[in-house]
Amino acid sequence: MGQVASVPTDKGRRLEVIDAGFSRTGTLSYAYALEILLDGPVHHTATQLFNREDSYCKKWNQIFRYRRAGKRTQLLEALDDAFSGFVGATDVTAIDFIPELMELYPDAKVVLVTRPSAAWWKSFKAVSENSGNKVMGYITMPLPGVRWFIDTARGFFEATGYKCNPLWIEQHNEYVRKIVPKERLLEVELGSGWEPLCKFLHKRIPNQPFPHVNEAAARDRFTRKILQKAATAWIGIFITIGLIVFFCFVIVQNFKLQEAAPVQYETK
Repeated sequence: MGQVASVPTDKGRRLEVIDAGFSRTGTLSYAYALEILLDGPVHHTATQLFNREDSYCKKWNQIFRYRRAGKRTQLLEALDDAFSGFVGATDVTAIDFIPELMELYPDAKVVLVTRPSAAWWKSFKAVSENSGNKVMGYITMPLPGVRWFIDTARGFFEATGYKCNPLWIEQHNEYVRKIVPKERLLEVELGSGWEPLCKFLHKRIPNQPFPHVNEAAARDRFTRKILQKAATAWIGIFITIGLIVFFCFVIVQNFKLQEAAPVQYETK
């Protein structure tokens, strides 16, 4: 995942491309590619939710709550606010709200990135096992922004209606094909490079290689970074608590000593 989250500076820009490829289909690589082609910020779920300010990450937690509660009006308003200024969207927060995003952004095009299910499952399984880990939720509690991720992640992939399984990517792909009009949809195999994407978006092929990010390695590096930050935060908390307890103990002991000390009377 990216180390720096794209932050929109022009809130007037709207989504032009929705990457509907399931998680672990090169979503970060396509985020970088779309930023190059569209010359604007692209929303990649993990990069945003692990790097943005606390208030923005909290918004996404509320968005999934709106969906669970069936509050469609508030959901659409919140989604439009969260994606304000972004020109593209990839990863879970894009694929979980495809119908809503197509309604909000009727001119946006949809790109479905696919890959063989066996290779996908090997890559995705480790992520799925940890995405809603409650222990990680407790560990990251002191970290602004990141602290919302575990609870938010419990809502990931709800829209597909399927449980985690080795064929989930195929089930998702069929879902996308059914709900997205053919004229708005490009289906492309992971690793296809610039040509099909540029042709679909009517853009010139850039004079540089198509971005390639090893997401598994990036995820592992970032997880270590988060754990190091969390450890530092918890150490600081425990040191602070320890100092408070120590000073309270000293104050209480001094008070007891003063009470136990014999009273000295002045003699004439």
